[in-house]
Amino acid sequence: MDVDLWVHSAAQLCIVPPSPEGPQRGRRLGELGLISDGAVAIKDGIVVASGPTDEVGGQLDAIAVEIDARGKVVAPGFVDPHTHLVWMGDRAAEFEQRVAGATYLEIMAAGGGIMATVRATRAAPVAELVDAMRPRLDRMLAHGATTVEVKTGYGLDTEAELRQLEAIVTLDRQHPVALVPTFLGAHAIPVEFRECPEAYVMLVIEEMLPAVADKARALGLARLPFCDVFCEASAFDLDQSRRILEAARALGFPLKIHVDEFEPLGGARLATELGAVSADHLVCTPPEEIARFGEVDTVAVSLPCTPFGLGHHAYTPAQAFLDAGAALALATDCNPGTAWNESLPFVMALASRYLRLTPAQALAASTLNAAYALELGDRAGSLAVGYAGDLVILDLPDYRQLAYRFGTNPVEKVIKAGKVVVDRSVAHD
Repeated sequence: MDVDLWVHSAAQLCIVPPSPEGPQRGRRLGELGLISDGAVAIKDGIVVASGPTDEVGGQLDAIAVEIDARGKVVAPGFVDPHTHLVWMGDRAAEFEQRVAGATYLEIMAAGGGIMATVRATRAAPVAELVDAMRPRLDRMLAHGATTVEVKTGYGLDTEAELRQLEAIVTLDRQHPVALVPTFLGAHAIPVEFRECPEAYVMLVIEEMLPAVADKARALGLARLPFCDVFCEASAFDLDQSRRILEAARALGFPLKIHVDEFEPLGGARLATELGAVSADHLVCTPPEEIARFGEVDTVAVSLPCTPFGLGHHAYTPAQAFLDAGAALALATDCNPGTAWNESLPFVMALASRYLRLTPAQALAASTLNAAYALELGDRAGSLAVGYAGDLVILDLPDYRQLAYRFGTNPVEKVIKAGKVVVDRSVAHD
């Protein structure tokens, strides 16, 4: 067989094999399909062989590009299923306020928080939004992310939300990383609707959702973006969240939801009732609602950078989710207010310490299970035959060092669809 790329002689190859049942659920999380002296062959952007080097090499005839990964770990490209990557400005001043004792919700109630970013983002044309996103995405790619979800939600009016969506699609077509768009018009109640939040809810339902659907089709998207809602105190209550998500589902949007970051409002139960693809944050989810995640396909997405960024001590009770048989994934939640972090390896380090995930569980939650949180589990997040030829080569001898070490970037090479797009092993003058 002729191939475009052969990566061979890896100290450890982490295939992260899929199963007919879907994501790795419960205590099955962490199955890596680990192979010593492993190899991967890619043709036309797709994995065509993976396994022991001798076995894969014996199937090959012509090889366009060959990479010796001796002494290194080879793993699937990382998948980040929750980011707010498209924004303008920063909120360093708020960080200083939080350090001095102000809470996130206090800052938000005073007109800061999300609304501070909204004011900057509303004023930016599409080209400026793309230019602001690009370096963040470059850093995510350099840290191994090959597929990244990006939310709107810093516009909070129809025109600005549509510009954010266009910026996401534009950068997706220019950048090696595959971007998955999400509409988050229900991120916060904007200042101009503070006295009548119901009017804003109706604006999202009656105007924004149809406009986003039309814009997605005009941009040539093969499917509608996800629709997300921030179901939380000082944002959208349970009834408002239900109405928005039900309206979105009726239009054909797949669903996501932010829940239980600060207070349990019943949003996790709502996610499982409505068949949301994922429910994200899940810091203070009640035990009876955790149990439901073992019975449905909704992926539980933990965002450990957010409590870390806020200086909080409560994290997603990941062990309870695993005991319930849930599918658990990890994400950066990269955003300007609480978690400006572009490194999934750092997320894995946090998850091992504060969620008590093993290094293998953290890796599977950042690859295959994260892909399922984007409805991409049949094509991304694994190095099994038939999956996308997206992989990372880590300058590490053992995958466990991904979670063990932190503060440096272990990624030496990133390969997207069979092409090397990052190579930190190349010396530059």
